[in-house]
Amino acid sequence: MISLIKKDMLNQKTKTLLGYVPSAVFPALIFPAVLLENSGSFVSYNDPKIIAILVAMLVGFFSKKIIATILSGLISYWVIIFLL
Repeated sequence: MISLIKKDMLNQKTKTLLGYVPSAVFPALIFPAVLLENSGSFVSYNDPKIIAILVAMLVGFFSKKIIATILSGLISYWVIIFLL
């Protein structure tokens, strides 16, 4: 619906507010997949997913780049899985 609205029809405050939607939706999709097991219980602290998300959070904090964050999380997860 919003994609059908012309950009000049929205005021600046609405445009700014809608700019935050992707960064609000992404964690809502990622964190349950990382922190919860299939049964609904929390994963243990030594789970490879927890370590990988911590690496990704550090990279994201310092680099401020989405691609670097995603790649660092994936690569660290794969390395941990193959080393264990």
